[in-house]
Formats: sequence, structure tokens, C-alpha cells
Amino acid sequence: MTKPLISLAALLALAVPAQAQDEAPPPSPGEIVAQAPAGEWVAIASEDLLVMTLAPAADGSTRRVVIQLMPAPFSQGWVENMRTLARAGWYDGITVNRVQDNYVVQWGDPNYDNPEAEGEAKPLPEGLRTMSVGDYVDSARAAESDEDAIVLWHPKPALSDSYADNASFDEGWPIGIEIAEKGKVLRRWPVHCYGMVGVGRGYSPDTGSGAELYTVIGHAPRHLDRNIALVGRIVEGMEHLSSLPRGSGALGFYTAEEADKRTPILSVRVASDLPEGDPASSSEAVGQQARPAFEYLSTESEAFARYADARANRRDPFFIHPAGGADICNIPVPVRRVAD
Repeated sequence: MTKPLISLAALLALAVPAQAQDEAPPPSPGEIVAQAPAGEWVAIASEDLLVMTLAPAADGSTRRVVIQLMPAPFSQGWVENMRTLARAGWYDGITVNRVQDNYVVQWGDPNYDNPEAEGEAKPLPEGLRTMSVGDYVDSARAAESDEDAIVLWHPKPALSDSYADNASFDEGWPIGIEIAEKGKVLRRWPVHCYGMVGVGRGYSPDTGSGAELYTVIGHAPRHLDRNIALVGRIVEGMEHLSSLPRGSGALGFYTAEEADKRTPILSVRVASDLPEGDPASSSEAVGQQARPAFEYLSTESEAFARYADARANRRDPFFIHPAGGADICNIPVPVRRVAD
């Protein structure tokens, strides 16, 4: 039997009680995260990080984006393809081709699936996997026993998720849940929150390869859940994508007249392939970037329970009325860079 899914309701049971009149104001969500014990943070494996370097900004400053890849059991075919594409150098030289306001930024080969394209598409490397639409969800729990049940992600059923029977967190990721009889988890899937990274595709049965990617830069488009593969999230450098000029073509694609707005992507590397420490300290690694290190606040921890409660019920001095709940995407999982 696999481990039971930890629900947010169980975490919130650990959260701080409402403030008494003679007590100091409760901490804000940011303060709770800052005070979280070191033991409640989980290291992200360098094999699960992609480092994407964009062309320098107009002022010459470096623009680097770090993507955390989705862990098993979700989207593993696409994730493996992304590692293959990165290690083959295929992503090097592609561009950002679409920026649709309050929706997505999309990057890939400008001559593939682009209404403005006229050239030949870039050949893909060998060995890429082909996935089916069934791979958008994890159905492995369907055959498990009734003992492996979940509790509602929030104690108020009226605040349950609008796009799924329920929603919760699993090892640091927001997920939607379909529940069968007796509360048993039937299916699970990652959800489209701000900063999540997905795979561009054509009409079904095409599911995309991972060569064309996008990230959410606006209100969470949850209607895309289970319709497109989600493969990760931006953990650093989101500002370099969300601030790009919007395209005026269909769906936010840059028109032929806007070709100069396409931002080149210089390289994409799996973090585990980068040298540890300061590259300048090694004669063989001069000119390379160092391997970044990140960790996330465990969604099974007491600190996360307090943080989630504070996001759902702001009691710090600025707020007058606690909301009484929060959408799954309004409880972003804290991720931080580990100091060198």
C-alpha cells in the first residue's frame, strides 16, 4: 500500500488558534516561513532542476530562470523528454514566441506550431517518449484499499475545490483529487497555478513532447487541468518571463513585424550537469554557471500548516476580516535558494 495522502485539513489542525485580545498580533505568512525550523525544509534534487538562461536584458544584466521538474508519479514521460532535450542542447537557440496577457508565456522552436512561422522546424533528438492523454492524471490509487482514504483539504466543504472533488498538497505540489466511494482517492493530477510549467500541444490525441513549454503568468487557468501535461514550476526568475512584451498576434503570438520581441533562450541545462560551487574556481569550468540549490517547505510540516492557515485567515494587523479559506493556488508552496 502506498502512503496515505496528507490532507491540508490535518495540517490545519496543527495551526495556531485565533488571537486573544491581550496577545501579540499573530505572525504573517512570510514571518511563519522565515521562522520555519531547518528540519522542515526539503532539499530539491539537482536532477530535478532545469536552469534556463535567456539573452541578457537591455541593460546587459543576466536573465536566468530555474524550473523545478514534477516528481513521480506525475508527468514522468514528459519530464524525461525535457532532460533529454536539455542534454542534447536542443533548447539552445529557441525563443519565447508567445506572451498572452494574464495567461501564459510560451517558448520553443519559432518554426513549430507558430501561426507566423515560415521556416523549417528544428529536428528533435532521438529517444523521445510519446505519451497518451491518460498520462495527464495518476490513476494508480484506483485499486487501493478503502483504508487509503483522504480527508477534505479544508475543514469547510463549502470551500472545496471548484475544479475537482477536492484539492490538497502532495510532497510540495498542489494537486486536484477525484474521490470514489468511501472517500478513496480515485485519481490525482497537478493543477495550473501561477508559475506552473506545462507542455504545449496540438489537438488531441497529440500530447506534446516537452519541446514546447509554457508557464502561467496570470489568474490560474484551472480549466486546463487534465487537458495538458504539467511538468514543473518556476522557482526563480519568474520576473524575467512575466515582464516580457505581450504579443499582438492570435493567442499572444508575436507577429512577423514583432520578430524583434522574441527573447532568445541561450541555454537550458539540467542542474546536476553543472559544476558545484564557484565555476571560476575551476580551470575546466570557467565561463560556466554554478549548480543552484533549492529547498521547499514540507507540506507535511507543522510550519506549513501554520502558513496555510495564515494564508486562509489573515490575522496580522492590516487585515480586518479573515477570509475563512483559500483556493489551492492562493497557498503557494514556499521555495528558497540554499546559500552557497
